[in-house]
This record gives sequence, C-alpha cells and structure tokens, in this order.
Amino acid sequence: MSPIRELHPDFYYYLKYKDQSLVDLYLDLRMFLIDMYPECDELLYHTHALTSVYTVSSKMSDGFCLIPIYTSHLNLGFIKGTLLPDPNKKLEGSGKLMRHIPISKVSDYRNPEVKTLVEQAIELAIQDTSSKSKSNGLTMSKIKIPNA
Repeated sequence: MSPIRELHPDFYYYLKYKDQSLVDLYLDLRMFLIDMYPECDELLYHTHALTSVYTVSSKMSDGFCLIPIYTSHLNLGFIKGTLLPDPNKKLEGSGKLMRHIPISKVSDYRNPEVKTLVEQAIELAIQDTSSKSKSNGLTMSKIKIPNA
C-alpha cells in the first residue's frame, strides 16, 4: 500500500456534496489506482463531472485511467481503452479510444480482470508517452472554486 495521498481541498469542495456511499467508493477506487502506480500524477477537473485523471507524467495525454463522479454513480475510465485486450468484455463505451467500467460496488474493480486492465493501461501509457518528464506522485488541481 502506498503512502496516504491527501485529497486536494479543491476536489473536496465539490466532493462533499455527493452521497457518502459514493464518496467512500470513490476514495477506495482512487487508492486502488494510486497503489497500483504510486508515482502517478493525479489531475483534478470539474467540468460535466467531478473527475480525477491518473497519468505517467503531468500531462493529461499521458493518462492511463480516470474516475468521473456523476450525481449517482462513477466510472473507472480507460483513456486508451480500445487498445487494451479485454477478453472478459469488462469495458463499455463507443468512443474512438475511451472505454469505461461502471462502478457501483468495490467488487466491480477489486478483481483480477480489472487489475490486469489497469496494469495494461499503465504499461501502454508508459510506452506511448512523448513526455520527457516523469510523474512525481503529485496531485494538481485544475478546478476553479467560486469566490476563491
């Protein structure tokens, strides 16, 4: 298990309005990803969904997974999901590259099939990166807080 990485205050500003069971699920999924690649950078956004992106550099284009949190559910997104082998048909979506797994309970992601998908996504991101900088295990907020 990697060291505890504190939740950024900007992200918490919006997360606190979500249902506690969704927050708990998000926090566990977040640590699942960070434990798998402790040196990943975490980029935080608030657009149509409150989203955390996990990257092998400080660039979103070098991301391997993301967690968008909607009103009543969240997804485990794979930024280059169409390029991943998915023999168990876990990945959903119709985008050009992105695929996701709907998450409603811990067993949706804490299983060998999803762990393998995440490992493959990390490896693909490392191979595909054009960035000369490596990730530093930083959390960076791109969130604008009202009246801040």
